[in-house]
Amino acid sequence: MLCMCLFLELPPRPELFDFHGVSMTHYFTDNWENIQNFQARPDDILIATYPKAGTTWVSYILDLLYFGQTERQRTVPIFERVPFLEVIFPPLGAGTDLADNLPTSPRLIKTHLPVQFVPRSFWQQNCRVVYVARNAKDNMVSYFHFDRMNRGQPEPGDWSNYIHRFMEGKLAWGSWYDHVNNWWKKKQSYPKMHFMFYEDLIEDTGREVDKLCSFLGLSRSDEEKKRVTGGSQFDNMKKDDMANYSTIALMDFKISHFMRKGKVGDWKNHFTVSQNEEFDEDYKKKMTDPTLRFRTEI
Repeated sequence: MLCMCLFLELPPRPELFDFHGVSMTHYFTDNWENIQNFQARPDDILIATYPKAGTTWVSYILDLLYFGQTERQRTVPIFERVPFLEVIFPPLGAGTDLADNLPTSPRLIKTHLPVQFVPRSFWQQNCRVVYVARNAKDNMVSYFHFDRMNRGQPEPGDWSNYIHRFMEGKLAWGSWYDHVNNWWKKKQSYPKMHFMFYEDLIEDTGREVDKLCSFLGLSRSDEEKKRVTGGSQFDNMKKDDMANYSTIALMDFKISHFMRKGKVGDWKNHFTVSQNEEFDEDYKKKMTDPTLRFRTEI
């Protein structure tokens, strides 16, 4: 079992650097050749998101839909059941190796990679892709608290500085704007992609589970879907040690929980009036596609 609590001495926080035009850290580029050469299978399902946009939530839902409540789910952490493709934390192994060795079929694999970095084999094998997007303001708040508590991420600095770094794309995996816009464009030319919104999941999880089943060609009874919807509620997952990342020593739960609030609109507790005005002006310049719309409250 991959347990990152094995670190006897925590490593220093990584530094950001420009990687083919995208801000990254070495934890996500050190295994680059193996990532790019990764061999997808036709029944693989790729779960793609910008960080802190609902990745674990949707991973958990898909794991329940395909494999149900099993002993494996009660004893194996979600980050082993749904490997993180680009991550590498030596000597604990690489996400590509975890994915290659998955005992389940289909394989559920997650990534935060911008669309241009996704291994070609996923497109060549015509794999199904589930992309989850979250409104920029709540996404940024969640990412800020995640960076505060996760020593595997660069030092976040203070909130006012973090806002500008977010707007400039100076965070791991780069610009939120580029990420969501480019994945949205990919959806227009790649029919086997299901584009979901975090806010829709919060508003009506059952409805979104129905849509996922339809996209995946899964026939599940109403009772089974209710079990999935109930089991994947935020409070249930937050208490589940196999889902809440509490086994990873890199993450300091005294600072913040990996699963913090799971709300829409928490940004209002962080932005000042002037910060909100500045952000909105910048947002209008970068989000010019009228077909891609986010809700910042529900």
